[in-house]
Amino acid sequence: MANSMPFGRVTAIDAYRGFVMFLMLATVLNFKQMKHNFPESSFWAFLYHHQEHVEWQGCSLHDLIQPSFSFLVGVALPYSIASRIIRQQSKAMMLLHAAVRSLMLIFLGIFLRSVDPKHGRTNWTFDDTLTQIGMGYFFLFIVGLAKPAWRWVALVLILVGYWALFAAYPAPGPDFDFKGVGVEANWNHHPTGFAAHWDKNSNIAAAFDRWWMNLFRRPSPFEYSGGGYCTLSFIPTLGTMILGLIAGTWLKEKGPSWDAVQRLVWFGVVIFLICYAMDRSGICPNVKRIWTPSWVLFSGGWCCLLLALFTATTDAIKVTEWSYPLQVIGANSIVAYCMSGLIKRFVLDSIKKHFGATIFTSFGDSYEPIVSGAAVLLVFWLILFWMYRNKIFVRI
Repeated sequence: MANSMPFGRVTAIDAYRGFVMFLMLATVLNFKQMKHNFPESSFWAFLYHHQEHVEWQGCSLHDLIQPSFSFLVGVALPYSIASRIIRQQSKAMMLLHAAVRSLMLIFLGIFLRSVDPKHGRTNWTFDDTLTQIGMGYFFLFIVGLAKPAWRWVALVLILVGYWALFAAYPAPGPDFDFKGVGVEANWNHHPTGFAAHWDKNSNIAAAFDRWWMNLFRRPSPFEYSGGGYCTLSFIPTLGTMILGLIAGTWLKEKGPSWDAVQRLVWFGVVIFLICYAMDRSGICPNVKRIWTPSWVLFSGGWCCLLLALFTATTDAIKVTEWSYPLQVIGANSIVAYCMSGLIKRFVLDSIKKHFGATIFTSFGDSYEPIVSGAAVLLVFWLILFWMYRNKIFVRI
C-alpha cells in the first residue's frame, strides 16, 4: 500500500538498502557482454565477476545482495514494532499483519518468477529473495516480540540444527551419479572430506526439493536446481534476518551513534572470523547457494560492517547529502525490485521507439550494452525520485 513518510526512518538504513537495490538494478549495465566485447580488459572482467554469483564456495559483491536485503528486513523490524506499539496495536493484530505480509512476499516472489514468457504457467519456485524472506518473516516477527535473549537462542538453534541436518545426511560416495543431478563428476568445485555433505544437488535440501517441488503442477518433474538453490534455505535465511534484528535493536537503542558503529564493527569481525574457521577447517563450507550456516555468519559479518559504514558516514557524522540518490532507491525498495523484473524490456524498447533504434550505438557498437543499461537505470531512478518527492512509499 502507498502512504506518507513512514515512522522513524533512519538515513543509514535507507542508504544501505538503496545501495543493495542499486547493485541489483545495475545488472542492466550488462558487464557480461562488455567483458565479451573487450576480452583482454581486466577492468570489465573485474566488474563482470562482481555482477555474477560465484559457482559454489566464496563470494562476489553480487552474492551479498540477497543476504543484505534479508538482513535489512531484520534491522527495520524493531522500528516497525515500536511504531505499532505507539499506535497501541495489539500483539494479535501485529501477528496477523506479519502473517499476511509473509504470504504477500511469498506470492509476489512466485509471481515475478513466473513473468518470463517461457513459463506457460505459474512457476512454482521458492528460492528467490522475496519468497525466502516471506517464508521466514512470520517466525522473525515472533522472535522480534520475544525477549532479546531468545534471539540468540533462536540463532544458535537455527545454525546448529541446520548444520546437523546436512551433516546427518549421507555424503555422495565415489560411485555417486552426479550427472543425474546436473553436476559433472569432475566439476572443479566438489567439496572433499566432511565438507562433501554440502555438495551441489546431493545434499538433504536437494533431496527435500525432489519431493516438495513435485507437489506443484509443473510441465515436467523436478529433478534438480541448475544453480543448486533450494527451498530449505529459508531456514538459515531466517538466521540472517535474526542477525539483522539484533543489529537493528542495537541501532535503535543507542541511536545511529559512534557507539552503535563500534558495536557493529566488532560483532561483524567476530562472526566473520568464526565463519573463516568453520570454512577453512572443513566443518562447514561457505556456500551462498545453499545458505550454509558459515555463509550466514560470513555474509552477516559483511552486513554488519556495511551497516556500520553507512551509519558512520551518514547519521553519525550528520552528513547525509551524499547518500540522497541511494535513499531515493532505498525508500521504495519493493518498487525497485519489481521494476527490475517487470518493466526493464518495456523501458528499453520505449527509448528506442521514441529516440531511434541506434541511439545507444553513438559511442560504438561495443559500448551499446552499458549505454543502454545506463539509460534504463536512469529511468528507474527518475521514477523512484518522483515517488520520493511526492512522499509515495509502497510497503507490503
